[in-house]
Amino acid sequence: MTDTDRDSSIQQLVLKIHSRCNLACDHCYVYEHEDQSWQARPVLIAEETLDKVAHRLAAYTVDRKLESVSVILHGGEPLLVGPTRLRNICAQLRSVLDPLTTLDLRIHTNGVRLNRAHLEILKEFDVKVGISLDGDRAANDRHRLDHRGRSSYDRVVQAVELLRTEEYRHLYLGLLCTVDVANDPVVVHDALSALDPPRIDYLLPHSTWDNPPPSGPSGSPTPYADWLLKIFDRWLEQGRTVPVRTFDSVLSTLRGGPSLTEAMGLAPSDLAVVETDGTFEQADSLKTAYDGAPATGYDVFRHTFEEFARHPGVRARQLGIEGVSETCRGCPVVQSCGGGLYAHRYSTERGFDNPSVFCADLRAFVDGVAERITERELSPAVRGGDELRLAQLRLGREVLARAHDRLAGDPDADEAWRALVRLDTDDATAPHLNSVLAHPYLRPSLHGSWDGRAGLARFMTVAAAAAVHAEAGVTLAWHQPDRELHLPTLGTVRLARPGRVELTVTRDGFRIRGADATPDEPPAEWRPLETLPLTDGTSFLIDDADPHRDCYPVPVAPPLGSSDLRVFRKRLRAAYELLDEREPGRRDRVDALVVTTVTPLMAGTGVRLGDHGIGALGVAVDFEPEEFVRELSRAGRRARLTALRQVADLSVPGNRAGRLLEEASEQLGTASYWRQEPELRAEALAGADRALRTLAALPERDLTESGAVFAAQLRTEWQRLHD
Repeated sequence: MTDTDRDSSIQQLVLKIHSRCNLACDHCYVYEHEDQSWQARPVLIAEETLDKVAHRLAAYTVDRKLESVSVILHGGEPLLVGPTRLRNICAQLRSVLDPLTTLDLRIHTNGVRLNRAHLEILKEFDVKVGISLDGDRAANDRHRLDHRGRSSYDRVVQAVELLRTEEYRHLYLGLLCTVDVANDPVVVHDALSALDPPRIDYLLPHSTWDNPPPSGPSGSPTPYADWLLKIFDRWLEQGRTVPVRTFDSVLSTLRGGPSLTEAMGLAPSDLAVVETDGTFEQADSLKTAYDGAPATGYDVFRHTFEEFARHPGVRARQLGIEGVSETCRGCPVVQSCGGGLYAHRYSTERGFDNPSVFCADLRAFVDGVAERITERELSPAVRGGDELRLAQLRLGREVLARAHDRLAGDPDADEAWRALVRLDTDDATAPHLNSVLAHPYLRPSLHGSWDGRAGLARFMTVAAAAAVHAEAGVTLAWHQPDRELHLPTLGTVRLARPGRVELTVTRDGFRIRGADATPDEPPAEWRPLETLPLTDGTSFLIDDADPHRDCYPVPVAPPLGSSDLRVFRKRLRAAYELLDEREPGRRDRVDALVVTTVTPLMAGTGVRLGDHGIGALGVAVDFEPEEFVRELSRAGRRARLTALRQVADLSVPGNRAGRLLEEASEQLGTASYWRQEPELRAEALAGADRALRTLAALPERDLTESGAVFAAQLRTEWQRLHD
C-alpha cells in the first residue's frame, strides 16, 4: 500500500439508523438547509442494509489492515429506533467487526429520549455517547425546540446527569455546541463545563458564501473569532480543565502537530456516511451547500468502501494544501485553519474553490490564540544540543503520561505505569528509561495509545523495553493483538500466536510467553536490533523493525537479512570515517545532528529526514558515503529546527518571522551541501542573507527571545560559511 493510499483510508463511518428527528432545530443542516433528500429516505435502516454495511466495512478493514475504525450511529435522532432495535444494531456491528479490528462505537444524540434503558444497552456494547447542547437554557432554547415549540433543555440536562453517574460515566464522550454569537460566550462555556464533559466541541453554524452566517449584534468584522476567543480566555483562566477540540486542534497545528478536527487543518478526510437506504454520501455538512451536494451515486449493495474512497468528491477533501483555494495557499495560518470546513467554502459562482465564508474569523481566531500562547522567555533548548535533548526527554515523558491518563483504570496499564514510576525515581535506572524515551519513533507510537488493545499493547511495550534495559525485576502482562511484539530500541519477538502474554524481566534478561501456552507450543522467536559503535566512542541503533519507523517521505526497507545488514553496517562505518575526515569539529557546532537511530530505506531513495524531529535518519540500503556526508549537514539543521519548535517558541506561531527562520536555516544547509560547487553555494548563501535581512527588518515583537538567539546563530553560521 502506498503512503497516499494509507492516508486516504476511510476510518470513520457515520451510519444513519433513523432519518427523522424529535426536535425542530432551526439551524439543522439536515432538515433546514439546501439538501432535502431526507424526505425520500426510509425512516429506519433495514436489517439487510445494516448487514451489508457491516460486512462491507469488515472487508475494507481487512484489506487496509486498519487497527481501528469508528462507527457513529446518527440520524435524524438515532434513539428513535427504540431500545430493541438499538440493541440489535449494536450487536450486529460488534459481532462482525470486533473479531477483525478495534471498533470504536459511538452514538450522537440530542439526548431528549436518552434514559436508563438505552444506557444499559450502550453499556453492554461499550457505545460512547455524544450529546448536542448549545449552552444554558436561554442559549439552547434559541434554536433547539421540539415540534410543539417546547424547550428541550431540561430533558437533555437530565440525560446528561444520568450519563455522568458512576455507572455510565465511562460512556460519556462529550458535548457539541453550535455557536450563536447572540449568546453570551462565557455563560455558554460555564454552563457546558458545569456538566463535566470529557470534551466540548464548538461548531461554527453551517453557512456558505450564498447563505452567509448571521453577523451578530456587535458589528465586529470578526464576531465568531471574538466569541471563541472570549471562551478561550475563560478556558485558560480555568486551567483548561476540559478539552475543547477546536482549541486543542489550533494549539496542535500552531506547534507543527496534526489537526484534530475536520473543521480546521489540512488532514485528509477519512469519513464516509451511509444513509438509511444504504446510499454512500460524503460529509453531512455538504447538505448546506446545495441540493445533492453530498451525493456519490454509490450504495453499499453495489459498491465497496474502497470504491467510495476513490470517489472524486472524497479525493477532493484529501489533497491537503493543494485542495484549498489560491488565497488560502498564501495565507500564514493555513496549516491551522486548513481553509475551513469544506462545505463552508461553497459559492454558486466558484463551487468550493473559495476560502471559508468564515475566513476573516478563522484568521483572527488563529492569530489571537497564537499571540496568547507565545512563550517569549529564552528557552535553554536553543543554547545547545544537550539542553535540546533534555527538553525532548521532558516532552517524551509528557506524551507517555498523557497516554497513561487515557488508559488509567486498566489493571495492566496501571501495573506498567507503576513500573515506569519506579524506574524513573531510581537514579540507577532512570537513564535506562531515558534511553527508551529518547527513541525517535516512541512519541509517534504513543499518539493514540488509548485506542483499544493495539494501543494498550504499544504502551505496555514501552514499559517492558525500559525494564529490560534497566534489568529491573518486573512482570508485566497484557493482550497482544498480533504475533509481532516489538520492544522499542531492543528488537522484535515473534509469538506462536496472538493473545495474552506475560513478560518477566530479571538481571539475566527477559522471558516472554503466552499466558495460556500449551507445553508443545514452539517458543517465541527473538530478533534483536543491532548497534553500530563508532571510533569516537559513540554508537547508534540500526532500527529496521520498529512498526512506527515509516515516517519518511519514501518507503522504508523491510527488516534486513544478515548479509544485507552486514553490507549496510560497512557502508555506514565508511560514511562516518569520511565525515570525521571532512568535518572534524562538527560535533561541537550547535547545529550538529546527533544521530541515535538509522533506519534503512528502500534502494535509490538517498538520505532522508523524517517528520519525527531529532535523532533519526533514514538511509537507503544502497547509499553512497559521499552523499551521506553532504546531506548530513542539511538534515541536521532541519532536525534541530523541528525539535526546537516542539519545545520552544521562536516566533509568534504561524507568523512570517517563523517562515523566514526556516528559509534561512534551509538555505544555509543547502550552502553546506554544495560546498564543492561555488556558484550554487553562493546562491544559497545569498538566499540565506536575504531571509535574515528581511527578518531583521520585521517588528522586534515578531521574534521571541529564543527566536532572536536562533537568528543570531544563523547569522554567525552564515558568516562562517561565507568566509
